[in-house]
Amino acid sequence: MKSNLRPGVIAAFAVLALDQASKLWLLFVFDLPHRGAVKVTPFLDLVLAWNVGISFGWFQSDNQGAQVILMIIKAVAVIVLAIWMARSRTLIATVALGLIIGGAIGNAIDRFAYGAVVDFALFHLQIGSNTFNWYVFNLADVAIVAGVAALLYDSFLGVPAAKAP
Repeated sequence: MKSNLRPGVIAAFAVLALDQASKLWLLFVFDLPHRGAVKVTPFLDLVLAWNVGISFGWFQSDNQGAQVILMIIKAVAVIVLAIWMARSRTLIATVALGLIIGGAIGNAIDRFAYGAVVDFALFHLQIGSNTFNWYVFNLADVAIVAGVAALLYDSFLGVPAAKAP
């Protein structure tokens, strides 16, 4: 039974639209670059972080060549994920791959437009006099993590594949 691509494509476009809309709004309407950190809740702040690395800020480099290499790697990854999505046999995997693809494209657009990914959400926890911060992230990152979690769920706990004759 082959899955329909439509849910994955819808997930990818929805993530891409929400991610880019949130970043554009925070940058140009809310004007986060000039506001500095904005406390939203006792555990969430809006802060502007330009991520020139990859996931969680690893491999930070603002070198033009490194940025081009990251863009090429991301393009190849999106193509591989799209092929996987086209061959996916479950709805969960199809939507999960769409989430990952939409998030990857959203962050790639940032890298192309600004030379870095726009990150803005900072979760933190105050215990006594110590503050514990999570990585600064964006909606594309949330979609990527949710997609990976859904793929893991589908791989380990999802409906078992039909046995071949």
